Amino acid sequence: MIALAASARALRVFQVVWVLGFLVGTTTHTADLIVGGLNVYSDFPLGVRLFWVSLTFLDPATAALIIFRRRSGIVLGIAVIVADIAVNWAVFVMVGGLSLFGVISQSLFAALIVVTARLLWRWFGPSASREHGNLSREA
Repeated sequence: MIALAASARALRVFQVVWVLGFLVGTTTHTADLIVGGLNVYSDFPLGVRLFWVSLTFLDPATAALIIFRRRSGIVLGIAVIVADIAVNWAVFVMVGGLSLFGVISQSLFAALIVVTARLLWRWFGPSASREHGNLSREA
């Protein structure tokens, strides 16, 4: 029983870390848009600018899906973070203008996402069983 409680606690910690990580991205891109307007990323190629602006919506959508324990949040989270680190490392290497600390910390977050995704996938379970058995799993 103690091991199960610790496991459930660890899963909750992973869930919270995912949510916090994607909310950091939400805050970053939202603040950029508030301060710099739609031209905030004007020094970068159009595709990169559009992608970074889209993260203003994709990051909080991911966080919300993870909060509500939806497997779609795991899929979206992996897609978003893999695309984000690919874009950011490409920009860092080819264009410049991004901090090494930022791309490394984001890459570490991506590694955590990849390592914990399967555990959260199992914990979140299929939507149908959550609707019918939510109370027994929360105990």
